[in-house]
Order: sequence, then structure tokens, then C-alpha cells
Amino acid sequence: MLLNADEQSRIVEMAWEDRTPFEAIENQFGLNEQAVIRLMRNHLKSSSFRLWRKRASGRKTKHLMLRSAKVTRGYCPTQYKQR
Repeated sequence: MLLNADEQSRIVEMAWEDRTPFEAIENQFGLNEQAVIRLMRNHLKSSSFRLWRKRASGRKTKHLMLRSAKVTRGYCPTQYKQR
């Protein structure tokens, strides 16, 4: 699947977000977790990729099956501020 620069940028942004599960990325862009990891490896500096992997690996909210029922949305209310 070919993604344009805007789509790649959005996937990277979603992957960094703590509350956005990999399943949401797959539903929206058709990339499973392994494909997202490959994309992140290719688009980030190696040190940034290591930081992201450490962060994403420790987050139960990155997988729908592991997240608490208390997490009812995929983003923080202040994340998308209106201009």
C-alpha cells in the first residue's frame, strides 16, 4: 500500500499518541501493528524509534483488548485544539 506524505505523517502522529490503539490505525489506513512498526523504523531516527518502541510497548492503551473499559476515547480532550 502506497501512502502519501500526509498519511505517513498522520500515522506517525497516531502511533505516538498513548490512547490511539494500533487497531484504529489499521481500521483507518490498513496497516497492522507490524506494518506500523516498520513505518516508524523507517521514518524516525534510530534513537527516536527506540524511545517510541519502549513507550508503545508499555502502554495497555495501544491495544484494544488490553485497555481498560474506563478508556472511552482515543484522544485527550485538549489534543485537537481549535484555532
